[in-house]
Parts: sequence; C-alpha cells; structure tokens
Amino acid sequence: MNGNGRGGNELSERQRHADHRITQGMDDRRQVEATADRIRDELLLTLEELERRRGRMLDVRYQVQQHSGALLAAGAVAMVLVGAGVGFAVYRSRHRAEVMRRKRRKALQRAWEHPDRLASKAEQRPVGVELGRKLILIFATTLATAVAKSSVQTLVPPRGAPSAASLGE
Repeated sequence: MNGNGRGGNELSERQRHADHRITQGMDDRRQVEATADRIRDELLLTLEELERRRGRMLDVRYQVQQHSGALLAAGAVAMVLVGAGVGFAVYRSRHRAEVMRRKRRKALQRAWEHPDRLASKAEQRPVGVELGRKLILIFATTLATAVAKSSVQTLVPPRGAPSAASLGE
C-alpha cells in the first residue's frame, strides 16, 4: 500500500491513463516518439544524478566532511595503538636484563635436573597441543595436495584425450 492508501496496481493504472492523455490525438509514430523523448529525458536526469553522486564520492573534502566523526575515531584508535606499541617497546627494553637473568636461572635449573637433555630447545609441549599441531599440518598437506592435483588436471590434458592440434587437422 502507498502512503495515500492506494495499491500499486491502481497507481500504475493511473500512470497509463496519464500517458494516454499525453499522447491522445497523436498518430502511432508521434506517440512512440513522445514516449521515447520522455524516457530519454528521464534517463538523462538519472545519468546526471549518477554523475553528481560520482563526483561527490570522489571529492575528498566532501567525504571528510561527511565522515569526520569516523575519521577522528580511527585516528584516535591509531594514536592509542602507536602509543601502546611504543610503551611496550620501552618496557621491554628496560626489563630485558631481568628477563635474561630469569631465563638463565631456568636454564641452569633445567640442566641440573636433566643433564641428559641439555641440548633441548624447549619444554615438552602438552599432548593436546602437539596433536592439534599435527592435525593442522595433516589438513594443510591434504588441502595443498588436492589443490595441486586439481590444477594439474585442468592444465594438462589426460593421455588418451585428443589434443587441440589433432582436432584442428
């Protein structure tokens, strides 16, 4: 229903009646020309509106005016992230010696408790983590193999299939 309480059918019937009134008393050719002129004018208006919107979309000043709040928020978030990154880097640089002492103490303790595992790089990972890592590697390998096989099948024709050169002869 429209805002005026009439259905879409009645409105289109009214439009057809108005079109008929405009072209009343004209022969068929003039009616077609008048309709084509009206449609052409509507199309030109639509194209002008699209051109205006395109110009606005590419106008940086207009976009900055329209989205100034979002730009300010994005800038503030960027500044907070940069500040946090600089702060974290300063913190790490100041506490680096303490971290190294802690790591050396742990290494000496590990060497004292397990002299046979002196050359190990890291602690033993939990079984769940290792199982998850291996499952992900298996999935990734299977996926890569399937993609490679599909690519080869599309690029290289099967041995028994006729080639493009033999079809052209």
